[in-house]
Amino acid sequence: MNSSLKKAENIRDVIRYLQKFKNALIVIYIDDQTIRSPLFSSHIRDIALLHEAGLQVIIIPGARNRIDEILTSENISWTYKDNSRVTNEDAMSLIKMAAFDVSNQVMTSLAANNITAIIGNWVRSRAKGILNGYDYGTAGEIDKLEVNAIRTVLTEGFIPIFPCIGWNSVGHPYNISSISLAQQVAVNLKADKLFYLMENGSIGSDFIIPEGAAINSEGEIAAMDLEQAEQFIELNKNDKRQNLLSLVHIAKLACKNGVVRTHIVDAKIDGVLPCEIFSDLGSGTMIYTSNYGKLRPMEQTDIPSVLGMMSPFVEAGKILPRTNDDLLLNLSDYIVYEFDGGIHACSALHVYPDGQGEIAAVVVDESFAHIGIGPKMMDYLIKKAKDEKLKSLFIMTTQSADWFEKLGFAADTIDSLPAERKAKWTPERNSKVYRLK
Repeated sequence: MNSSLKKAENIRDVIRYLQKFKNALIVIYIDDQTIRSPLFSSHIRDIALLHEAGLQVIIIPGARNRIDEILTSENISWTYKDNSRVTNEDAMSLIKMAAFDVSNQVMTSLAANNITAIIGNWVRSRAKGILNGYDYGTAGEIDKLEVNAIRTVLTEGFIPIFPCIGWNSVGHPYNISSISLAQQVAVNLKADKLFYLMENGSIGSDFIIPEGAAINSEGEIAAMDLEQAEQFIELNKNDKRQNLLSLVHIAKLACKNGVVRTHIVDAKIDGVLPCEIFSDLGSGTMIYTSNYGKLRPMEQTDIPSVLGMMSPFVEAGKILPRTNDDLLLNLSDYIVYEFDGGIHACSALHVYPDGQGEIAAVVVDESFAHIGIGPKMMDYLIKKAKDEKLKSLFIMTTQSADWFEKLGFAADTIDSLPAERKAKWTPERNSKVYRLK
């Protein structure tokens, strides 16, 4: 694909996603390592742009490191139990100060981008209490969120910021987990997307990857459904990076409880948020509740996208050229792979009067070639051929013989072709025939 066409496709993707996510609600957790990093201002600028583009944004900043610093400076000790910070009551005022300090830093950075944010006390909590004889001290659990108040803030065009503090009914504060808070906010407000923007938030090929999980061009897991996420946790249960495994579990629970998609993204990548939202495979790992990529019959409105996708394959001599009229005439023969509203693969099953079938025009967008769409299309068309009781199935290729052989096709002769197809064969192109065993 030439550079101009690639740029055009990227722009079309952005426009398509802007339409798809107009007025969508996204919840963004930012760990405080990211808030301290040189890229923080860039991430805030991206969040401001998302807000200005019409997306509703909620931010939950992490404050663990800032709390550690302040407690250490005051010689106050703490410990962790089940990922909860355990301290005595003397520490609570300092924890509040640290949490609001970080939230203020986020609010100030948004203000520098002309975005108004509000830090609020929308979280009602209760003491975690004593469990199995262990006193969790000032650690709290989320009891209730003031959903109506939060929605009012969003409707008025502000960005709500949640410090990691909750209050009980008489105003007593508790320290709560920002990661859990982000999940609960997303679930209670039925968010379209939940983001965990983390330092070292990359889930790559050094993990054991579940079968069928989508892999991006950098070798990282691009997407997992709920079943694959569960498999990922089980396959990697002995891995030392338990923080990421825990995050995948939290992401899975968020989706299971109504969040459409949860994304774990690496804050060390500049522009990771817009890339994850406005491109098909993104730059992070998405956990989702339903198959957002699907095979379906081609429709007339798909033809421009299909012709554009075919163009580099025609130029490379891999497939025969086709026109708008060709595709329209054989519309019912074609299937496409739709991915979040974009077309990224196609193929066709042509049926001949003598009962033979031809699988043709097998094209997969190069950006999606690594996630297994080609074999899925072949399986679909082979099943369709069996359902239609075709007596034989063949393909013709100049450059993909090895790939078709892996799928069970074997070399055959030109003389075996239906008369109509044989008449189109030319020695100049010299396509080879492969027939399903």
